[in-house]
Amino acid sequence: MAESVREVTTVAIIGAGPAGLTLANLLCRSGVDCMVLERQSRSYIESRQRAGVLDRRAGRMFAEWGLADQVLEGTSAYGTLEIRTDGEPRYLDVPALAGGQHSWLLTQQVLVRRLLGALEDGKADLRMEADVEVMCDLDGDQPMVRYRDRAGDIHEVRCDYVAGCDGFHGASRRSVPAGALTTYTYDHGVGWITVLAEAPPPRHPLMAISRHGYAAQFPRGAHASRYYLQCPVGDGVASWPDEKVWCQLRLRLGDEALPDGVIVERAAVEMRSFVVDPMSYGRLFLVGDAAHLITPLGGKGMNLALGDADVLARALCAAVLRGDDALLRAYSSTCLRRIWNYQEFSRWMTEMVHDAGDASGCGPFRRELARARLARLFDSPPAATAFATLLSGVD
Repeated sequence: MAESVREVTTVAIIGAGPAGLTLANLLCRSGVDCMVLERQSRSYIESRQRAGVLDRRAGRMFAEWGLADQVLEGTSAYGTLEIRTDGEPRYLDVPALAGGQHSWLLTQQVLVRRLLGALEDGKADLRMEADVEVMCDLDGDQPMVRYRDRAGDIHEVRCDYVAGCDGFHGASRRSVPAGALTTYTYDHGVGWITVLAEAPPPRHPLMAISRHGYAAQFPRGAHASRYYLQCPVGDGVASWPDEKVWCQLRLRLGDEALPDGVIVERAAVEMRSFVVDPMSYGRLFLVGDAAHLITPLGGKGMNLALGDADVLARALCAAVLRGDDALLRAYSSTCLRRIWNYQEFSRWMTEMVHDAGDASGCGPFRRELARARLARLFDSPPAATAFATLLSGVD
């Protein structure tokens, strides 16, 4: 058997999604050596459809690190939000309510391509189709990450720190000894089907609430829309053929003339929340979905991951360049304050838009409570301002 290839780096970043690529860019710009290991191919991560909104906090972070021109170029502002109740539209001018601050409509695959381009400018060590098999010595001075490359060769990478940016099912969190982390989970008790279609996008991001169930439509470029449909828990994509998708969308959106289009992707969305505390073990630091999951309502999943990357980059730079590990020791508590704030916001929205519509699962009392909560967004300026501030990601 051939010997393993032995290598060294300062920071081993596991995963090349938005969080991993952002962290790599920030470290490279600061002169901190890093290696990015991604299990999938480049073509796969460049086409992976996920989130579509970059909030104000994330946009400000890219500006502070000098990446705004590359990341935000040509993106559209996320402005007015339409909330349609029983077919009747109402509108919230989110930027105006949030003090003039706005978010950006930026799909994950576009963000990933731009971050990859910025990394190439910085000559980063990016390794695709690198399947991490083992992490060890995480509580020592020199952790080791072993991965298998596309040719089947084994590499052993010694590093000072490991950043686990490889998602909920990745190797990073599984490498932490049992009992070292406290896990918080919550099942929201609703199901969603999501559909990406080559269909005209709405004028404004749209959420619709009715007795038929929740639905939403969001722009995904000039000629595509992402749709969400509430469904029974446990429903799979096989239960939602094209005809049913378009019939239910027209019914729930209150638009009999809604144009259909070719459905290019559909999936079941797990409406659950997950948080680990602490978000680190030894010299391993968990980032993004490796440490927390959140429902899509509020658009905070990717933005929380980018926030983690920002906090960790500043902490690693302080430790590596100045020998100060105070920020690393505070990494988990710093991130968790923001994470729990947005977990509450997402849960609040989840209850409001689902309970205010179909009362079969919650009962008439909770339905009326949710309707009152929804009405408050339009009747109470302070309530609307608080909602818009959280949605926009303004501190």
